[in-house]
Amino acid sequence: MEALTAGGSMARSGQVPDDFDAWARPHLPVLHRYAARLVGPADADDVLQEALVRAWRRRSTYDERRGTPLPWLIAIVRDRAGRHRTRRRDHLELAAADGPAAARDPDLDLERAIRALPPRQREAVDLYYFVDLDVAAIAAVMGCAPGTVRATLHQARAALRAQIGDDHE
Repeated sequence: MEALTAGGSMARSGQVPDDFDAWARPHLPVLHRYAARLVGPADADDVLQEALVRAWRRRSTYDERRGTPLPWLIAIVRDRAGRHRTRRRDHLELAAADGPAAARDPDLDLERAIRALPPRQREAVDLYYFVDLDVAAIAAVMGCAPGTVRATLHQARAALRAQIGDDHE
């Protein structure tokens, strides 16, 4: 078992540098935005913390030859968010907003439409529009070609237009 050194760095493990904090820190804003998209802003910090603990414990499985750390870290956030949602399934924010006021809120209509997308399209929309990743990074996260990401985004936009009744390009 490896341990933190007195200076806060960790003993060498796999392909992750000795300073896990410095290695992961540049990705925190993206990871937090993604966690907030997956579980809501109220639970994003908890999910991100769980994901970082998991990443630190599993750091020996990271292989830099397979790409940058971001897709690997995003996959861990996605996994932790899924586990979090399973534990808290009864507390979804959108499920509680079914009253007449919710029907008049265009942002809520868009959120409902996004939630209604197939999982792959929803993931592409979240990563592109809310996490602000480029197509190449999304392709790495989703394990597909950039052209597939572009096609998935195109299909998602068409589905969203159909759901919210916007026929303008």
